[in-house]
Amino acid sequence: MNVERKMQEKLNSLEERVKKLEDALLSSATADVHVSKRKKSSAKEFLMTMNLKAETQKVLVLGFFLEHVEDMGSFNTSDLERVFRAAKEKLPKNMNDAVNKNIARGLIMEAESKKDAKKAWCLTSTGENVVINELKK
Repeated sequence: MNVERKMQEKLNSLEERVKKLEDALLSSATADVHVSKRKKSSAKEFLMTMNLKAETQKVLVLGFFLEHVEDMGSFNTSDLERVFRAAKEKLPKNMNDAVNKNIARGLIMEAESKKDAKKAWCLTSTGENVVINELKK
């Protein structure tokens, strides 16, 4: 009986460790891009955590910011313009073109419904992975 009890205790200990690791993995995506559930970062602070070279990348990252920090299900040109201004970033010359380039690369897709009578978009899972794994510093 003593051996069985020790084996059960060891099994319970291992299960706790695996659970902690799984929980850490699930929360790592938001931790990796410095999204805090307690206090929201500003758009500028969020951009500063990224390694960006093109305005299409800024559009993608700020779309991610709108979805994950500001909890928007989708975003439109007005939302993007607002967050660009909040970050004190130069607006893309043609916002729709920057979005369409991200759509062509499979990083953004059209949302199911319009938002404020305007076409709306959301990031694809590929787009989210690019932000999390490729663009962060």
